[in-house]
Parts: sequence; C-alpha cells; structure tokens
Amino acid sequence: MIICKTTHILKQTIAKAKNKDIIGFVPTMGALHQGHLTLINESKQKATLTVCSIFVNPTQFNDKKDFEKYPITLEQDIFLLAQAGCDILFLPHVQEVYPDGLQKLSYYPLDYLEEILEGKYRKGHFQGVCNVVEKLLKMVEPSILFLGQKDYQQCMVITKLVQLMQWNNKLQINIVPTIRETSGLAMSSRNARLSDTAKQQATAIYTALQFIQNNIKHTPIALLVEQASKILLDAGFEKIDYVSICRADNLLPVEVYQPTENYVALIAAFINNVRLIDNLLLSNNR
Repeated sequence: MIICKTTHILKQTIAKAKNKDIIGFVPTMGALHQGHLTLINESKQKATLTVCSIFVNPTQFNDKKDFEKYPITLEQDIFLLAQAGCDILFLPHVQEVYPDGLQKLSYYPLDYLEEILEGKYRKGHFQGVCNVVEKLLKMVEPSILFLGQKDYQQCMVITKLVQLMQWNNKLQINIVPTIRETSGLAMSSRNARLSDTAKQQATAIYTALQFIQNNIKHTPIALLVEQASKILLDAGFEKIDYVSICRADNLLPVEVYQPTENYVALIAAFINNVRLIDNLLLSNNR
C-alpha cells in the first residue's frame, strides 16, 4: 500500500498505477472498523484500484468538543488497510484540503435535506461534508464512490452533491449495507468512546428499530415513535434527538403507513454522552 500526503503525489501515484481503469474510493475519518473494511472489500471486488482517505474533517463538526474527542488510531488504521489490500491511502493535512483556510467554504443548495434530522440537530454539518467530499473527489477522481448505509442521510446528501457537480455520468455511488456487531449495534468509530456497560445498553437502538419494523403495519406512526423512544430511555439513553419514520427515497416524514411505499426508520440518541445514529430500511413484505 502506498501512502500519499499531498494531492500532487496522490495524482502522480494514481497516474502511474497500471490498474487505474476503475478507481474505487472510500473516504473515511479513520478509527477504522469492520464497516470501513467492508467498503474496502467492496471496492476490491468492483474496482481495479482502491483508494482510501483518512481525514478528520473539522468543518463538519458543529461541536468543537466532539471534534477534539474524535478517536485517532492511525497506526492501527494503516495496518488494517494494508491487510485489507487497499492500494493507496491518502492522508492529507488540513492545509492540503483547505489551502485557503477553514472560513472560505463553498455553499451547496441542499434544500430541505440539511434542515431535517441530522441537519436540524447539527447545523452546518452537511455543508462541511459537501465541502470536504467535493475536494476529495476532485483530488482522487474516482469511478466508484463507496459509502456506508449507516449514514443514510449523508448518503442522500452526497448523492445530491454529485448531481450538483454534474458528475452523474462519470461517478457511480455504491451504498453498502450497515455492518453490525453480533449484538446488533451498528459499527461506528464512536463506539470506542462507550464504556462496556454503555455499549451493551446501546444495543437498544437496534431493538427500537426492529420494534418499528415489526409493528409499523398495525400501529399508528405517532404511537410507534413514542414506544420506540421509551425503549431507548428505559435502556439508559440520556437524550433523544429524533426517532423518525420517513420515506426511503426522499426522507420526507411519514404520518400514515401506506403499504405501497418504502420507508426508513432513523434514530439519533445519546448514551454515555456519546451521540449514536442508526437506521433500518422497513421492508413491506413482513
């Protein structure tokens, strides 16, 4: 695996690669786990050259303390990527990604997508995501972008970004299902900040999602949200930002279940002072 720290070296390395026909790209903020490695594996299967980036993006953190607490495990990350067969690791510094500073940022018309759910509770978050993803895409110029479904709304935002960039015809977005621990807890870099007790309690977030899945056909939406919220609070979650049931294709909230529609249930809640998010696509065949 080749490690590049500047855009110039990255582009030079990709240009010299013999297997650059289909470039797969996995952008990360490090603290890698099996979910990230699954994205690498997907890229290895569908692309001829796999590039991963590790960059903790300061512009997408609306809480400075959250940014400061973000886990850094670089040596372990490099080892895991090498073991997984990643071809190139892009490891830029902040000045490389934001040469004009953190104040001169682009604005992206994301419409309601940045006003609901994560956008509502993390003001400016998706603008920061779009700024860094556009820069990384221009640096790597991939054929396929691999994203994890755990960040459901972020996947929709990045899809919107690619449309705004008019890259639809040259960049394919591949969204990979959420990878879970045996307990059902979605794998996340933030899980490393949980105590053993809190990690066990946190499995209630998946229990609540499954409860919604199992009861959506015969329980009013408002009551379903109330009952799922109770599952979280009873398990020890300290605060809930949202429990929401939305249309899967556009994330618009649902008030009445319609058997012909596809839905997604989404949760964001705090436990052990750590904010966790998760979601579950609600199939209509149950």
